[in-house]
Amino acid sequence: MPIVNQLIKIPTQEGINIHNITPQIQDCIASTSIQNGQALIFSRHTTTALAINENEERLLEDIKVFLRKLAPESDRYLHNDLHLRVVPEDEPMNAHSHLMAMMLSTSEVIPIVDGKLALGTWQSVLFFELDGPRQRTVFVQISGE
Repeated sequence: MPIVNQLIKIPTQEGINIHNITPQIQDCIASTSIQNGQALIFSRHTTTALAINENEERLLEDIKVFLRKLAPESDRYLHNDLHLRVVPEDEPMNAHSHLMAMMLSTSEVIPIVDGKLALGTWQSVLFFELDGPRQRTVFVQISGE
């Protein structure tokens, strides 16, 4: 069974932003000969996440509001005591971003049928930036026949 590994690069903006990466994943699949199998999508950062949901503008705004309520940036977090640990000079106070990421997922596995992701009508693969701006990467592993 062939296995193909690829990276998707995502430049992100400040704060919480949500990117529909379904087209990029489909491009990864199209670049292989695999017609049936699965795609593993993995977020390679501790302040980013993945989810499958509807890519609708107002819903995406609702999700951002919901995440900010779960882990408000203004709350007090021990991780933000940067003076008590060794960190790079540009280390942000981002405990809230780590906590938001824990409420989502770091990976998704999606079936591939006839060379396409077997997503439902309104489903998209969404990449969540929770601590931007950054240059991010998503690992895609495609396997099958």
